[in-house]
Amino acid sequence: MRYLLTLTALLLAACQPATPTASDNAPMAATDGQAPEEPMATKRPVEMTLHDHTRVDEYYWLRDDTRTDPEVLAYLEQENAWFEQEMAHTQGLQETLFEEMTGRLDPDESSVPYFWRGYWYYSRYSDGSEYAVYARKKGSLDAPEEVLLDANERAAAHDYYSLGNLEASDDHRYLAIAEDTLSRRIYDIRILDTESGEYLPEVISNASSSLAWSADGRYLFYLDKHPETLLAYRVMRHERGTDPSADVMVYEEQDNTFYSGLYRSRSGDYLMLSHSNTDSTEVQLLAADDPLGEFTPFLPREANHEYSIDHAAGRFYIRSNWQAENFRVLSATREQGPYKEQWQELIPNRDDAMVRQVLACDNWLVLNERKDGLRKVRVLAHDGSVDRYLESDEAAYIMWLSSNPSTDTDTLRYGFSSLVTPSQIWEIDLATGLSTLLKADRVLGDFDSSDYRTGRRMITARDGVSVPVSLAWHKDTPLDGSAPALVYAYGSYGSSTDPYFRNSIVSLLDRGFVYVIAHIRGGQEMGRQWYEQGRLMNKKNSFYDFIDVTASLQDNGVIDRRRTFAQGGSAGGLLMGGVINMAPERYLGVLAAVPFVDVVTTMLDESIPLTTGEFSEWGNPKEAEAYHYMLSYSPYDQVSAQDYPNLMVTTGLHDSQVQYFEPAKWVARLRDRRTDNNRLIFRTNMEAGHGGASGRYQQYQETAEEFAFLIDLAAQ
Repeated sequence: MRYLLTLTALLLAACQPATPTASDNAPMAATDGQAPEEPMATKRPVEMTLHDHTRVDEYYWLRDDTRTDPEVLAYLEQENAWFEQEMAHTQGLQETLFEEMTGRLDPDESSVPYFWRGYWYYSRYSDGSEYAVYARKKGSLDAPEEVLLDANERAAAHDYYSLGNLEASDDHRYLAIAEDTLSRRIYDIRILDTESGEYLPEVISNASSSLAWSADGRYLFYLDKHPETLLAYRVMRHERGTDPSADVMVYEEQDNTFYSGLYRSRSGDYLMLSHSNTDSTEVQLLAADDPLGEFTPFLPREANHEYSIDHAAGRFYIRSNWQAENFRVLSATREQGPYKEQWQELIPNRDDAMVRQVLACDNWLVLNERKDGLRKVRVLAHDGSVDRYLESDEAAYIMWLSSNPSTDTDTLRYGFSSLVTPSQIWEIDLATGLSTLLKADRVLGDFDSSDYRTGRRMITARDGVSVPVSLAWHKDTPLDGSAPALVYAYGSYGSSTDPYFRNSIVSLLDRGFVYVIAHIRGGQEMGRQWYEQGRLMNKKNSFYDFIDVTASLQDNGVIDRRRTFAQGGSAGGLLMGGVINMAPERYLGVLAAVPFVDVVTTMLDESIPLTTGEFSEWGNPKEAEAYHYMLSYSPYDQVSAQDYPNLMVTTGLHDSQVQYFEPAKWVARLRDRRTDNNRLIFRTNMEAGHGGASGRYQQYQETAEEFAFLIDLAAQ
């Protein structure tokens, strides 16, 4: 279920220093009923001094935490009007692209049902609906369907809707759901009585999407969010059928640099409470049949030690970087947990592969490893009789572990996709190694995978490091320097960008584009060191890698140097901002979605959601060395009087990860300082947050708009 509901993000916000000083400038330009003019925001300089260095922020006034200031909203609407005018001539192309993309969707798409405690659970769409229906069948797939939740009905009264989680009690009677209707990742939790079909009267507010039932279904555990930072910091125990005001706090996280998550072990025996920052993790346990007990650490947190655990057949299986840079796998009992020296090593650390996930079964151990930059599945028998890899002969692909809710099994479900192969779900007999295809996503229209090609290259960056690059193109598109290209990357948080199939990219490939993923440092495609070399005081490597990949493909005649585009979002938007400051001449146009661009100001304001948890990613600017290094690449601070590429910037007014005012200020400064006449457009979705539109079809309207921007420029 998590795979279906996720993708989505990691990331940041915008901020302020202590007490700024301001002076007003000329009033903001306003429209008068005529055609919109290019917006020029008022300058109201605010001085910010730290470490004997003073910065001036002319557009600090655009920050409005209430999101009600009439002048701020008027400016955003003026930018939206300019955006609409500048994109009006592409309306027909946008409609064509939208029809292409949505025309490839299966209107009756459904997930592969998974079996859990006597029921088959699944989700499905019907008749081109925007949201899924969640349902189950008892005992057999031939049994009558029981609809649990129709997200279309739940979403009908809201401009935005996201189902963050759905958890059934062990007896299947009660269903806890977490819903977000503001796009700020703040959830309301409700409980459905599936026997009566009615929701219980209680509504739990201000929660994260993490949910876990006690074994008896009497208690629901959830994470309460801090009202200011939005960190999930308190574990609450709710007794079903009671007023949430009586909920009991059973744990409070005191360290605001840690993120917390809560879930039930696949064995069903434990509730697991995880705490993590960039360099350290801790997992606390509570027996599911002892809901009135206390959470206790499996192993107390230690600096620079990251671990995760799975539980099967009475033992814990541990993924740990203790004396293992790329992680190793160990095993221990509950009693041995606090004593690392007593753990038994099962899979040693390897330089050529990184363990990213461990799935324990009663008789099997399954790993999702990253080897040669690609995600692969490795299957091992506890008795040593089996050790095999599941791989593919495609040049660039991804394999992941699918829904496997039970530990008592001799089969495993895994997924496969590539840039030109739609997602597939397979089931393997772990003993024989025989895999059976359960489902291949249908792509409608005239799509045929054989019409497309994929490739993988290693490109040498300026410091001699080889950067992997994945490419996709139509078979009729020559790689001779004549084809336009879109280069994409993320490169932060150790989050790797995998080459999976995206329906929308087909519309670019069919128009002769080459699609490029630069697996830059800051991710973990090439192991833990790949991440270490792209964060903190090494962050500039991410920008350099992206620029060097682009330059190599251009200079070696693979893509058209005059029609090269770049794309990144959130922390990838930071990448875009840095790249166009450093090498604007390499790109004709850039797409920057919800970009984190005001690095220093954000990281100085601990009241902004997520800031404190990011110190180990970017650095703490209260330290002079970190301050000056972060300042040297912060896109907002480094905007200068030079020519910039054509630029489309998008954000959401209610974004809790990257606050709307970061891109708003950035665009305002770019308008003031740039020396070009290229297109600079900025849209604020006045309803959405970090994830953009929420509907299955709605999201393609935004993508069609972005791609129309690129295609239009490429044709000029």
